[in-house]
Amino acid sequence: MSSKGFFYQNAPNLITMARIALVPVVLWLILAEWGSFWGRFAALVLLVLAASTDGIDGAIARRRNLVTNLGKLLDPIADKALLSGALLALSVQGAVPWAATAIILARELGITVYRLIVAKRNVIAATGGGKLKTVIQIIAVSLAIAPFQALGSWYDLLTQAVIWFAVALTLWSGMRILWPSKL
Repeated sequence: MSSKGFFYQNAPNLITMARIALVPVVLWLILAEWGSFWGRFAALVLLVLAASTDGIDGAIARRRNLVTNLGKLLDPIADKALLSGALLALSVQGAVPWAATAIILARELGITVYRLIVAKRNVIAATGGGKLKTVIQIIAVSLAIAPFQALGSWYDLLTQAVIWFAVALTLWSGMRILWPSKL
């Protein structure tokens, strides 16, 4: 038994589980408090907080040599739940086009299934393109949640441009996984 305490040894998984626990709160705020400046602002803050823990849990796990199978399983679930849930809720609110949400979710599901199918013979590691894709998706979702439409139509145009850039990057990163030698 290690001399390190419970929280020290389980910090990465506890952070990931906290991220998962924030998902329903963020979704509730988007769906139930959409008309409230402070409700949307709270959703934005919690989404950014949850998304920012993604790199933290992994860094702690690697630095402390605490990488676990549970962590490897929970981390992508937390990421997909946060982004997918937010995209669906934002589409319900009309802030993100359903086509953009459908394309992103189809790619995420397709690549996840592909990774599971080939995992027995070849583990497909996360790539720089995939990490960039996730950052841009978070920025796009954050812009869509942010209650700053009073800034004018340029803000809406910027938000939509970033959403569609995220869609393009999502497709590109998926193609790089499926056809790595071609791109």
